[in-house]
Amino acid sequence: MPMAKSKYDIVVVGAGSAGAIIAARLSEDEGRSVLLLEAGADYPDLDRMPQEIKYGYGYDPDIWARAFGPESPHNWAYTARATDSASEILVPRGRIVGGSSAVNAQIWLRGEPDDFERWAQCGNDGWSFEELLPCFKRIETDLDFPDEFHGADGPIRVRRFTRQQLNPDQHGFYEACLAAGFDDCPDHNHPDSTGVGPLPLNNVDGIRWSTAIGYLGPARDRKNLTIQPNTQVSRVLLEGMRAVGLETIRAGKISSIFGDEIVLSAGAIGSPHILMLSGIGPAHNLISVGVPTVHDLPGVGQNLRDHPRIQASWRTKPGVALDPLEPRLQVSLRYTAEGSDRRNDMVIHNFSAVTARPEDRYFPTDSTPIGFANAICIHSPLGSGELKLASYCPTTHPLLDYNYLQAPFDRERFRESVRICIDVANHQPLREIIAERIDPTDADIASDESLDRWLLREVRTCHHVCGTCSMGPASDEMAVVDNWGRVHGIEGLRVADASIMPDIVRANTNAAAMAIGERISDFMS
Repeated sequence: MPMAKSKYDIVVVGAGSAGAIIAARLSEDEGRSVLLLEAGADYPDLDRMPQEIKYGYGYDPDIWARAFGPESPHNWAYTARATDSASEILVPRGRIVGGSSAVNAQIWLRGEPDDFERWAQCGNDGWSFEELLPCFKRIETDLDFPDEFHGADGPIRVRRFTRQQLNPDQHGFYEACLAAGFDDCPDHNHPDSTGVGPLPLNNVDGIRWSTAIGYLGPARDRKNLTIQPNTQVSRVLLEGMRAVGLETIRAGKISSIFGDEIVLSAGAIGSPHILMLSGIGPAHNLISVGVPTVHDLPGVGQNLRDHPRIQASWRTKPGVALDPLEPRLQVSLRYTAEGSDRRNDMVIHNFSAVTARPEDRYFPTDSTPIGFANAICIHSPLGSGELKLASYCPTTHPLLDYNYLQAPFDRERFRESVRICIDVANHQPLREIIAERIDPTDADIASDESLDRWLLREVRTCHHVCGTCSMGPASDEMAVVDNWGRVHGIEGLRVADASIMPDIVRANTNAAAMAIGERISDFMS
């Protein structure tokens, strides 16, 4: 790795799903110097990578809990408001080279073609599904479907579990969904797909294929690429209305780094946070915490989108195999809710070897599995939240309000989905392995009103926050960046990560965030 210097052609903030790709792609030009900054640690190869980072499953869940719990150095450990009835929710995000792609569940869903058509219709030329499909294909090596919709030689490896490899509850869920009348879906990433089938996962032989492995691994020896970990960016340095550098904190010391162009890829929480600390954002919020307003950009931190999640769980009968070292995500059901105008707006992930409470899925207090769960997610929610500054101090987390389930239709879809899960569980392939339902209880499902109370109390995040620096034309007062990722009103500054999504995709957001990295790289090349 080259020695650090005072000024670079490109400085990328955040080595995650999009930022690592941008740094890797732009450094392919030997005449361009690229600096990639990351607040977390760097593990340059698989041999030095901790097992909970390297592997997506197959390790002690207690080790995983320590690695990604609130005290972990690999976790930003944000917290957020969900509803007035719910307890504060944990929002883990990857603080490590590879970002959240290095710590996530490795679900490789792209989104519906119509998601990207809607982006383009919002005034974002270059972002239709037809224009993004080459990016998705360039990212992946799909080991199961070598066809016109899938990549065959990309840096991120993708595969699916075969029917013979499914855990007992996963096999039962798959067969029960078919018995309930849902379509068989061998490939969830086919543009016309719907129904139940194996999840595409960027995990091969247990290894989580993050951007740290797939993109930065082959690029590390380039003389024009510098990767600097353990460096937190506190604000963008401006000369007038032009970005010229960054103020950083490393080992407790404040210093400045300069670049001809700055790219914020710090994620849908980190990027708007840095903008606001720099005086770029809603003036009323900046003024309230003492940040001088440089550019009143009201959309920064607004349009916070996420997939709300509810977990229904069952205790299995004695003798049913529940191994926490086995893969926990293998099969999912996607379908269209009654009355919805957006296909596949709902997804149910079957989750193996769960413990007693929903949050124990992420940070177990008792890792003894008791059964399985259905993680029910609204993939096209109507509601949105916001991110605001809590303090002028850069190490103080912003305030996150996810504002779930304010839209009646979101609650209606959740009610329908809970009842679908209960119906599916009553079909023979699952009934023969279930001892009892744990959540929701019979009292919870007794009426729409009681079920709503349970939903508002138990709703959690799918960890797919996005939209907080929305992409759109300058005529849209809530747009933060243009269709090239350039911040409206500020020269030399771009945002390129999930924060620029105008609307959330009907999928886990990691693949789409990587596609954003590829697309912005195209625009900058």
